[in-house]
Amino acid sequence: MKKYGPTRGELKLRLVISVAGLAMTGLAASWHGFEGVGWVEVMVIGGLFFGGGAVLSLRALLKGDHP
Repeated sequence: MKKYGPTRGELKLRLVISVAGLAMTGLAASWHGFEGVGWVEVMVIGGLFFGGGAVLSLRALLKGDHP
């Protein structure tokens, strides 16, 4: 167990925000469709940001790698 870093509660909050962000990104894409290069950029950057946050938070929670 680490002495410093995000607590279990903060990791849970990050996970919830990341999943909600992925859901909203998917909802926006399904609502407006994929038109132009801009949407691809938004989907890739949003997917990497929210998906990466969700994966890292979930991994830390499962490993018990938090103070």
